[in-house]
Amino acid sequence: LNTHTGTHVDAPSHFLKDGKTTDEIHLGRLIGKAVVFDMLTIGDAITDEDLEGYEIDEGDIVLFRTANSAYGPTDQFEKNFIYLHASGARYLMQKKVKAVGIDYLGIERGDPEHTVHTTLMKADIAIIEGLRLGHVQAGTYFLVCLPISLIGLEAAPARAILLSGAL
Repeated sequence: LNTHTGTHVDAPSHFLKDGKTTDEIHLGRLIGKAVVFDMLTIGDAITDEDLEGYEIDEGDIVLFRTANSAYGPTDQFEKNFIYLHASGARYLMQKKVKAVGIDYLGIERGDPEHTVHTTLMKADIAIIEGLRLGHVQAGTYFLVCLPISLIGLEAAPARAILLSGAL
């Protein structure tokens, strides 16, 4: 397996020099209250303006269900997937969320500077990519996302479980 296979967690070392590796990410950043936002009408990128209408509390884990959820796990990679825009990443950083997840293998696309990743990683916001949210309704859940325990790596496959009524 590649460490970026399926649902996985990106560690800060993926893009930040001297960033934490997967075994150094505090699991508390990947466990807790999660809000799933229905972003099915977004056609390209999730911006700060798209997020302004949602209630986001400090410490929330924000998960995006987008049109990406229509892609199957064995479909060819879609280069024009829905992603989080840099303005959306800055907005979530200001809200002090503890993690952000999206329903595709990448949270950003087409940015050689990897602004979304670096913005979130510098703020100690965990990144979960490749979530399977096609069957999940928007709402509040309890998330348990545990990356495989691997030492010194920049990403790790993970099992993500959403529990309803567990808050």
